[in-house]
Amino acid sequence: MTANENTTGFPYTLTGEVDVPVATVWRAWTENDHYEKWSYSKPGSVELDATPGGKYTSVVVTPDGQEFPITGRYIEVVENELLVMGMDIPGGEEVMRLDLTDLGEGRTRLVISQTCSTQEEHDMAKEGSQMLLDSCSAYVATM
Repeated sequence: MTANENTTGFPYTLTGEVDVPVATVWRAWTENDHYEKWSYSKPGSVELDATPGGKYTSVVVTPDGQEFPITGRYIEVVENELLVMGMDIPGGEEVMRLDLTDLGEGRTRLVISQTCSTQEEHDMAKEGSQMLLDSCSAYVATM
């Protein structure tokens, strides 16, 4: 089974569109300095190696000031098209997929999908992914 072929569990898909070229969105997701600015990450905590097998780390800071370290690896990477990321969680790994589609005329569609093991993980992951989608969309509009 390859990444994101898990059809059991609790899946979700979120979609958004932005009025910026796909390469701009790609940079926001794969370059440390850009990712740090929109991803709720603690300054200086982001390290991204957006290559297959490459690692990523950051410390997410919640609105109430709690800090959560995030670690994982890139499973599949297709520049300007696809990031499949495995996030380390207790007991294993959760896989998130980001698909980017160039809609032409400087417009990009972003699709985040994931299948979680439990309803609780699903609810937390979906909420977090929606926050990332919204924050990234607002950030790339200023790049």
